[in-house]
Amino acid sequence: MDTGKAGQTLKTHCSAQRPDVCRWLSPFILSCCVYFCLWIPKDQPSWVAALVKCLPILCLAAFLWVVSPGGGYTRLFQGALLCSAVGDACLIWPEAFLPGMAAFATTHLLYVWAFGFSPLQPGLLLLIILTSGPYLSLVLQHVEPDMGLPVAAYALILMAMLWRGLSRGRSAGWGGLLFTLSDGVLAWDTFVQPLPHARLVVMTTYYAAQLLITLSALRSQMAKTD
Repeated sequence: MDTGKAGQTLKTHCSAQRPDVCRWLSPFILSCCVYFCLWIPKDQPSWVAALVKCLPILCLAAFLWVVSPGGGYTRLFQGALLCSAVGDACLIWPEAFLPGMAAFATTHLLYVWAFGFSPLQPGLLLLIILTSGPYLSLVLQHVEPDMGLPVAAYALILMAMLWRGLSRGRSAGWGGLLFTLSDGVLAWDTFVQPLPHARLVVMTTYYAAQLLITLSALRSQMAKTD
């Protein structure tokens, strides 16, 4: 996991103000350790592999339910995490790639909704499009024709999530960046050419991203109650 920014954010929340945060994040950390220790090969899809991969995300959803119960705002993040878990399970089986991508697109839309549109920062969106567009264009040249539209649509939704995460700043911004990095490496490894240690990079950045975005929800809840 990204021990730099994710670890720093975790320390901030594991303060005297919220001493329960570290305790309830322990299942997430332990389940991440289980995933990386087992490291079930990708060519052995099974429901056990799906459960092991989804468990850290489900632990984050449970963490929000315990630490920040109630409120439609928290429910958006929990819904996003549950959709992510569905996507994780689908991607265990190559034939379920499209449903998995649809589940993650829903995740990003829920994050966009939760992050909100204030401040708007349209210049930031333009910068994201200008920097991500060439990469997307290159990837699309290697995508099968029937997959081009879904992949392009997903990429646009991902850009929107990154835009809103960076606009919100702090852990939401870092989480959005890591999520985008994870998906970018996955796209290249899947459609263009295999990358060394791609799965390790994808999963460490992905779990770190979900942790940071989850903690951003907690930070916002604390700000609202101050």
